[in-house]
Amino acid sequence: MNLTLNHIGIIIDGNRRWARAKGWPIWRGHQAGYDNLKKIAKHAFSRGIKILTIYAFSTENWKRDKKEVAFLLKLMELMLSKEIKEINEWGVKLKILGETNKFSPKLQRAIADGEKFTSHNKKGILNICLSYGGRQEIINAFKKFIKKEKGIASQLTEKNFSAYLYNADQPDPDLIIRTSGEMRLSNFLTWQSVYSELYFSKKYWPDFSTKDFDRVLAEYNKRQRRFGA
Repeated sequence: MNLTLNHIGIIIDGNRRWARAKGWPIWRGHQAGYDNLKKIAKHAFSRGIKILTIYAFSTENWKRDKKEVAFLLKLMELMLSKEIKEINEWGVKLKILGETNKFSPKLQRAIADGEKFTSHNKKGILNICLSYGGRQEIINAFKKFIKKEKGIASQLTEKNFSAYLYNADQPDPDLIIRTSGEMRLSNFLTWQSVYSELYFSKKYWPDFSTKDFDRVLAEYNKRQRRFGA
């Protein structure tokens, strides 16, 4: 069976535990996770995936140690300044999903510039979820709906409500992968994931390879999607 697989979401988890297991500082885990993200994303698009959504930094991650958060923000800036040219060469459009107004003006400008630089690309879409929370996304979407529709509840449908989500113009994810052995979605694509197939890998994200990715695709193709029917 060859199921349609256009959109994959990945919860990249386990960077810190990977570093601790090796006796290394946490920042080395995040650096390794960042390097692996580039490798897996490039491979995914080479396999024909149209949309890849990466859960990189959640609204809850702001509660972490300030030095760790600062390092993560530097990695984001690096992606938007250095890696954006390679992403553009892939023919992929970059989109940042989340409450970007919480970032520094410098990072907000880099986000806007990166999205504009790749906006013409047609091969695929790379969504990076930064300062993202699924519940907060739903609240923000509802506020936008109320403001635009003048609070007329009778006009609220799943379809027109979805138009106010961060990735309103995209289909829901067919498959969501989470690494590190944790078996939960942790506030990721709360609205969009209701019929997504789920795959949980025991490997920490830095160890999750392109071969592991291919094995997930093979496993997905063995499943049957009924969407409640």
